[in-house]
Amino acid sequence: MSITADPRARSLLAIVGFLVCVELASGVLQGFYTPIYSDIADHLDIKDADVNWFEAAQLIVSALVVPPLARLGDLVGHKKVLLLSTAVTALGSWILAFAPSFTTFLIGFAVQGAYVVWLPLEVAIIHRRTADTGRQNLLTRRGAAVLVGALELAVIIGAVTSGALVEATSMTFLLALPAIVVTVVLVVIWFGIEDAPGTSTGGLDLGGLALLTTALGLVMAGLIVIRLDGPGSVPAWGLVVLGLLALVPFVRYEEAQEQPLVDIGLLRAPGQWPVQLTAFLFGMSVLGAQIPLSTFARTDPDVAGYGLGATAGFVSTLIGVYVIFLAVGAFTLPLTTRLLGARGALVTSALLVAVGYALWLPFHDHTWQALINMAVAGLGSGALVAALPATAAAAAPPERTGFATGMTNATKTVGGAMASAIFAIALSATGSIADPAKGHAPLSGYLTVWTVCAVAALLAAFALLMLPRHVAEEPTPALR
Repeated sequence: MSITADPRARSLLAIVGFLVCVELASGVLQGFYTPIYSDIADHLDIKDADVNWFEAAQLIVSALVVPPLARLGDLVGHKKVLLLSTAVTALGSWILAFAPSFTTFLIGFAVQGAYVVWLPLEVAIIHRRTADTGRQNLLTRRGAAVLVGALELAVIIGAVTSGALVEATSMTFLLALPAIVVTVVLVVIWFGIEDAPGTSTGGLDLGGLALLTTALGLVMAGLIVIRLDGPGSVPAWGLVVLGLLALVPFVRYEEAQEQPLVDIGLLRAPGQWPVQLTAFLFGMSVLGAQIPLSTFARTDPDVAGYGLGATAGFVSTLIGVYVIFLAVGAFTLPLTTRLLGARGALVTSALLVAVGYALWLPFHDHTWQALINMAVAGLGSGALVAALPATAAAAAPPERTGFATGMTNATKTVGGAMASAIFAIALSATGSIADPAKGHAPLSGYLTVWTVCAVAALLAAFALLMLPRHVAEEPTPALR
């Protein structure tokens, strides 16, 4: 039966179309700034190395806002929270356009991090909208694949646009473009998405939010200090240990709540923990490995003894190839699911990511090798980005779908942040990647990056094998 065979399916298609606009904006945000970070540094009169603070600030916000916003979506309705997060993202984007200083830009970039909850909320909207179709999981996976495909294509559009216009216009006008896009999307959501009430009861667990913020804040702060001061920093490790210890009272507190912010019992369920663990492990490569790949490609082999000696243009090509295959992986998810089953498609995708990064270990001397490596990893990554929120939603009760999908983004972000710190330590073992004039990162550091990414993806594949087949394919009646 065609997706447009009945009015409900046609209505769903219209909703997915409006949500595609949101993901187009998300892709622009994720691709627009990367090619012009050096120009932004010049605009703000700061060092290139200081740009790392923008990424760190946004990662912190991303890790902290997803659980409460996802819970709020279950309480008051997913559209309302999608509107709220989009308005906050628009505010942050406009701050960037007119930021006069490093501090102001840092605040704007951090506030802009609210967009990370968009995809989980969108998947929750689709999952709820398809509840009475008899094909809830199938339609949710298809919708998620379309959204992620649009996201990845928009990343390329954003990167190409900023790179082409940076020399032709003022920085203020250039930085205003993403703000305009997000503002337009705010209107699209307002008029295009139906407003359904929340399905969960209770209130927002402010005590749990405070404990979670404390734990994640301490861990993230420690990781940032490690990035800045190196692995020998005692205060940095002290912050990490304190953050991990803070998880103990957080878990105990949440288990005692009737309506917790983080449903520990749900996360322990056989249909949830493999998905959430996979998201954490997957975040190490999809969020943590991109900067090391870029710096490796730009390294001159005649000077460092390794690297591709690539121009900025080739690095854009490398990123473009990766993103294109991300989109292919997302768009073909329904086909691979039909051929291999939902669990088989997930496991295969994780294995592709593992193979893609493992190929870097022996094959990293030529540009064609880099392109093949990233194409393989991209196929698997695109499918996982699309499939993980949909699978989490399928294994959650209707009143907790926003929480379950949101946690896939939260755990992915935490995984990426941790990997970022590990990779920074590995790459700064000798020399400095912040200032190439002072030296180069060791090749062993890059080998460590690729090994960690490959092993993490392999562990994710094993975790996904533990996913109950009936959960991966269709929800149990109790979860409908």
